[in-house]
Amino acid sequence: MGARVGLEELLAAFEWVSAGEAAAIDCDAYVSKVTGRVHWSGEGVDEELPEDIEDGSIYVAVPHKSEFGLGRSLALRFVEDRLPHSYETVHQYFHKRGAYSRFKTLLERAGQLEAWHSYEQNAIVEALHEWSKGHGLTLVRLPNDVGG
Repeated sequence: MGARVGLEELLAAFEWVSAGEAAAIDCDAYVSKVTGRVHWSGEGVDEELPEDIEDGSIYVAVPHKSEFGLGRSLALRFVEDRLPHSYETVHQYFHKRGAYSRFKTLLERAGQLEAWHSYEQNAIVEALHEWSKGHGLTLVRLPNDVGG
């Protein structure tokens, strides 16, 4: 069993890393394979990273959402399952800019936006579990974790 990493902290780090690209700033996070502690880096973070942060045998960078393929393909799987009559429409959305905005508007009109958020969150948690296992980490729900 590898170092234990709190689910909520890893989710927060994952969101931090994924949001950085959209904000055009560097947002990084690393997990210690030894302690399970998450180290944060980026604008507005006061934490000093460990000197050996680049040592892949000790630390692993928290992935960006694009590394999990949870964008377009996940949205299309959801639509295929929940709104099959809208599949072609949504498929076409993803050939142009602003696809997610149009996708979420369609979901809202169909009363499926909350279901989408739950579906997406479950897919992220599942991907983070697999990612953690692949790096010898154990993803756990800690007493102070909420939701997830």
